Amino acid sequence: MTAATHSTLFPQVPETADAVLDGLDPEQREVALALGGPVCVLAGAGTGKTRAITHRIAYGVRSGILQPSTVLAVTFTNRAAGELRGRLRQLGATGVQARTFHSAALRQLQYFWPKAVGGELPRLVERKVQLVAEAAARCGIRLDRNELRDTTSEIEWAKVTQTVPADYPAAVARSRRDAPRDPAELSQIYSTYEQIKRERSVIDFEDVLLLTVGILQDRHDIADHVRRQYQHFVVDEYQDVSPLQQRLLDLWLGDRDDLCVVGDASQTIYSFTGATPEHLLDFRTRHPRATVVKLVRDYRSTSQVVHLANGLLSQARGRAAAHRLELVSQRGKGPEPVFTEYADEPAEAEGTARRVRDLIAAGVPAGEIAVLYRVNSQSEVYEQALADAGVPYQLRGAERFFDRAEVREAGVVLRGAARAGGNDPLLDGADDLPAEVRAVLSTKGWSTTPPAGSGAVRDRWESLAALVRLAEDFEQAKPGATLSDLVAELDERAAAQHAPTVQGVTLASLHSAKGLEWDAAFLVGMTEGMMPIAYAKTDEQVEEERRLLYVGITRARFHLSLSWALARSPGGRASRRPTRFLNGLRPGSTALGTRGGTGGGAGIDRGSAPGAGTARPGIQPQTRTRRRGPVRCRVCGRTLTDAGEMKLMRCEDCPSEMDEALYERLREWRAVRAKEISQPTYCVFTDKTLMAIAEAVPGSESELVVIAGVGNRKLTRFGADVLAICAGQTVRVGSGEDGWDV
Repeated sequence: MTAATHSTLFPQVPETADAVLDGLDPEQREVALALGGPVCVLAGAGTGKTRAITHRIAYGVRSGILQPSTVLAVTFTNRAAGELRGRLRQLGATGVQARTFHSAALRQLQYFWPKAVGGELPRLVERKVQLVAEAAARCGIRLDRNELRDTTSEIEWAKVTQTVPADYPAAVARSRRDAPRDPAELSQIYSTYEQIKRERSVIDFEDVLLLTVGILQDRHDIADHVRRQYQHFVVDEYQDVSPLQQRLLDLWLGDRDDLCVVGDASQTIYSFTGATPEHLLDFRTRHPRATVVKLVRDYRSTSQVVHLANGLLSQARGRAAAHRLELVSQRGKGPEPVFTEYADEPAEAEGTARRVRDLIAAGVPAGEIAVLYRVNSQSEVYEQALADAGVPYQLRGAERFFDRAEVREAGVVLRGAARAGGNDPLLDGADDLPAEVRAVLSTKGWSTTPPAGSGAVRDRWESLAALVRLAEDFEQAKPGATLSDLVAELDERAAAQHAPTVQGVTLASLHSAKGLEWDAAFLVGMTEGMMPIAYAKTDEQVEEERRLLYVGITRARFHLSLSWALARSPGGRASRRPTRFLNGLRPGSTALGTRGGTGGGAGIDRGSAPGAGTARPGIQPQTRTRRRGPVRCRVCGRTLTDAGEMKLMRCEDCPSEMDEALYERLREWRAVRAKEISQPTYCVFTDKTLMAIAEAVPGSESELVVIAGVGNRKLTRFGADVLAICAGQTVRVGSGEDGWDV
């Protein structure tokens, strides 16, 4: 059989219709021969779905069964539509329309608008951000750039789910969606945005679909015209269809069923945009006579990669999981996936860069290697590590870390604070470099608690948090370093990453890697809190994170590496754990619900320490850190994954033994102490740490220091006061007439 992913660049056009079928495997051939709808193709990753549907169309056209002008193939991106058109042309099926949903709808809207409404179609606004900003201003709500992006995304989600402004708050509650702002405020902005569009006589991209739907619903003569034009429909990536796109598709079809859809519920990773696999999963219910073909022969990945992907989905839950496909590799054997545990994040980045360099030296082209991560803010440390290793790279789907607007803005304010030195009131009370950076970046949106949701505001916070962590690492590596030293370090890092624009290793988020593939893929940062992401709270959200990891794994053809770091920075506490999704799959672990430990065992590469062989100035090589076992609730015994619960050593809803009076005394003391040192209260102790202290009631330094959130530094600074309060003694904070008794 011919591999689905590797054809020649300029193949010869098949001479006959039957020749179109040459090289197809039995299931692909079944798809190509199923020219009467409805047809549902369930296609796993790497199984040649695009090959199957393009050969289906081409065979129908070349055999005279389908007229090219009556076929409409729709997908979701211009790149995918272009690929469909290119393959159809190579197969001799010219004249077939292959478009995105929006492109197809816009052509129809432009053609029928004068007849249906009269006059010219309102101007299409390609970027709605400015109108959303104006709408917010009219509502008396000020949005910064990132809040504006998130609000715009929410409006888009509401429209593709066919939610009107008045119904938005209820829709958010019903879907358990994490709104970036108060839903009532967003509803108000959404309503005003629609009003402004009417005043200006403009429409947006979502309106293109909505208006086309409206015309086809209201004007039966126009709907009949469209249905005479297009009689055969093919929909690619059907698991990503939104309710609005499905409504448009239904109107195109009318009472006919000549429809072929292809998709994979296990690759649904865009539900936050309104995509839903329900239409794919319900296809056979809506079309009982449907021909269903499963493509499970994986031509992309080795049996080792496929085995891991299958194992990951075997632990999935929910409706999509019940329809998972068991892939069968057609490539045969290859190297085993590599699982690597590192002491800290810099060690993980440097180890990954070394492995990448080794692969390139062994003959793997740099352009056939990818480093994939969960969020874009993770890219900086890998950009630096690859640059240090002399490996060219390119970023996909994100700006370079030091090119991001928030990072540039942060550099400006940090540089200004460094020049002002002790004259900057922001730095009053900041007793070390990290505290200075936190104080300065708090003016740009950094806070100790990340914002809700997963949009632009969260991305901005993640970038600023990365700078805060960099300051902490820098201060640890160079004790006594000043803010000016850090600014110089940032400038050097930015300059070092201005690599020539050459073909290089791809750095990409897992989301932006969808639809792509490489000979080698490195999946990094595979820890709890990052995979699944911390804000994935519901079962549905966690399962989507599992599917995202599945997409990442199936990007690799031959070489696959998954890694995680036990600590954030060198010498940090090794409190992190590898993602739960790898339990029972990585060597030495067991699946959830089975007996036995989840600690690392034989087969896991422990990763060399940062600096091994190529020591970085100012950073000492770290010794290997013994891996910690899972943290379990001391009340019910459940494994804890939430950081706050891990501090308390119990589930949030398990009975608490906390001394309420002691907790209140500690809070009162903390407030006075924070005011005295001109720092936020969390810089003394967080609420969770105070709760843990009030539950443990430590009687000695050794009992206090082991409580999460205390540590040696805070023990030295605040330990005497805390132990005295726990012992019931009165503590004097401050001196003279301004002192307080707690």
